[in-house]
Amino acid sequence: MKKNKLGKTDIMVSEICLGTMTWGQQNSEKEAHDQLSYAIEKGINFIDTAEMYAVPPKKETAGLTETYIGSWLKNQDRSKVILATKISGRTSNASSGPPGLNWIRNGPRLNKEHIFEAINDSLRRLNTDYIDLYQLHWPERNVNNFGQLGYKHTPREDDIKIETTLETLSEAVNKGLIKYVGLSNETPWGVMKFLAAAEQYKLPRIVTIQNPYSLLNRSYEVGLSEISINEEVGLIPYSPLAGGVLSGKYLNGNKPENARMTLFERMRSRYSSQHAENAVLEYQKIAKKYDLNLTQMAINFVTQQNFVTSNIIGATSLKQLEENIDSVSCHLNEEVIKEINEVHKIYTYPCP
Repeated sequence: MKKNKLGKTDIMVSEICLGTMTWGQQNSEKEAHDQLSYAIEKGINFIDTAEMYAVPPKKETAGLTETYIGSWLKNQDRSKVILATKISGRTSNASSGPPGLNWIRNGPRLNKEHIFEAINDSLRRLNTDYIDLYQLHWPERNVNNFGQLGYKHTPREDDIKIETTLETLSEAVNKGLIKYVGLSNETPWGVMKFLAAAEQYKLPRIVTIQNPYSLLNRSYEVGLSEISINEEVGLIPYSPLAGGVLSGKYLNGNKPENARMTLFERMRSRYSSQHAENAVLEYQKIAKKYDLNLTQMAINFVTQQNFVTSNIIGATSLKQLEENIDSVSCHLNEEVIKEINEVHKIYTYPCP
């Protein structure tokens, strides 16, 4: 499998990254181990997780995904695996903010105390003494992410400053606990502020951005893609299938048994709308016209972008995983891309 450079580091990661967020909720420990071993066999060396996983997040399953990875990792050659995890950002049990996650440190923050506690907990669960890529799952400040397009300026006086967070991460790097730093669910302003702080204060430079990107959400192309290319801070896109919607399995009101949006109705709001369904139908027509697998077409469209470092794919079965990984062999010619872009003009951001 093709490998790409992780930012300005010397680390080379596979063009496909194994996502893990269903492990501990929809997938058992054995199933997680089977997926990990299969992915490694197919040339994937990059694994992404988070302290709050499994998803949907809840107290009973928080940390389970990392634990499953850790029980597999202890029998592997650690040097051959590039491991990424994420610390949760601010939530409602602080003075303000979005609801949830009060079971994580009574409400996660991106200050020194929380960051070191989170890192040490992740290291313990993952059965490792270092993390290759440590990411901020979402910003400390209020931003328009997780399905929101419009930005509402609601600053808070007690938000942890970007340079303060970066100083703590620098300490963690110096202690050998983490190697590199990445962002997630971040904005162009936020990315540039992190880069500026790193340069001004001689702190670790971010190497990646993990934001959503798919045929149903190409908002990354506006602003952030230019930053990724010119600053060598590549995108590690999540939800390249928009929560499975781009597989076509939810079309016409279908609710496949044990599928994520069948089991967890509240997850449908971000990815389900008539606008999205109309777009998927058009993309399905393109796939049929050119004798392509719709799922693989959608994944490969993301993978082949020049601002993408590694495309995060997730699966709840080995059959799904095989199909997703095989997307690297799906060739999209100029005509396919042209027709995809024509649909995009009509259905621009149905699933932000």
